[in-house]
Amino acid sequence: MANMFALVLAVATLLTGVIWCLDRFKWAPARRIKIEALRVETDGKIDGKALALVARQPGWIESCVSIFPVLAVVFILRSFLYEPFQIPSGSMMPTLLIGDFILVEKYAYGVKDPITQTMLVKTGKPQRGDIAVFKYPLDKNIDYIKRVVGLPGDTVHYDPDNKKLTITPACQTGTECQPATMLEYSPLEKSSWFIGFEPAEGRSGQMTTRFFDTKTEAERAEGLRGLFMAERNEKLGSEFHETLMIPGVANGATEYYQQPGSPANTWIVPEGKYFMMGDNRDNSADSRYWGFVPEENFVGKATGIWMSFEKQEGEWPTGVRFSRIGGIH
Repeated sequence: MANMFALVLAVATLLTGVIWCLDRFKWAPARRIKIEALRVETDGKIDGKALALVARQPGWIESCVSIFPVLAVVFILRSFLYEPFQIPSGSMMPTLLIGDFILVEKYAYGVKDPITQTMLVKTGKPQRGDIAVFKYPLDKNIDYIKRVVGLPGDTVHYDPDNKKLTITPACQTGTECQPATMLEYSPLEKSSWFIGFEPAEGRSGQMTTRFFDTKTEAERAEGLRGLFMAERNEKLGSEFHETLMIPGVANGATEYYQQPGSPANTWIVPEGKYFMMGDNRDNSADSRYWGFVPEENFVGKATGIWMSFEKQEGEWPTGVRFSRIGGIH
């Protein structure tokens, strides 16, 4: 879907650009010559309104000429600099919420052809701790957003009981290898986030998951079947970030992706690929379930929130969260 939009935008920009060039360098000069000829024929006695009617610019040309600069700016910004994305699910809570609109830095990892996604200029690589948008490996028409956890060559182990990560960095030839170390964590605490369950509208026997921050939405969580989530900070890379989990609830480890030759819940990241996870650890379909993300699938790095609406998945917004506008990490 994203590539289709890029294709439509590129074609529209190209077509209006051709018309803009034709008008600027051929049709507009021809109109001016025609106007000047009429002035000479009438000895300058023809009025401006009559001239405008005689050498009038067709409406469709006028529209294309007006639209082209706007399309050109949008195409360049979206293709090579920053692209807006909407957060559709709660997998990156509490860092990113449903209803957040973010900007993704397209040139963070390389400049690509917007249509074919072919790398044109390489500018960097994903770093541990980055929040990145990428093409879902099992369906490249879908964009996912997760946090970079494992780099190429890393050994990643996730304990589904204590819900903590152990990472053994790749050992480069000729350097001192680092031992496996569990990431640094703050104590587990009760979160203000409440996960509630209510009957799914029109789907008998099915439940819909809702997330509410009881600091601001306590009344919406009242009467719902559910429980409070737990939270703690995790140091991934050089910075801490918040993670959420459901206390006492099994993580679904039996559904994890089993890498051939590796122990359960352990993955060795192949060269050129990355291991991605959501911050909402018990509510994220990520590399634990479907494997690794090839480097060429990366779209860019999430850098800021430019708008945030109060909403639940599949619902209309009920307000604006101005306090969330700004940078993310």
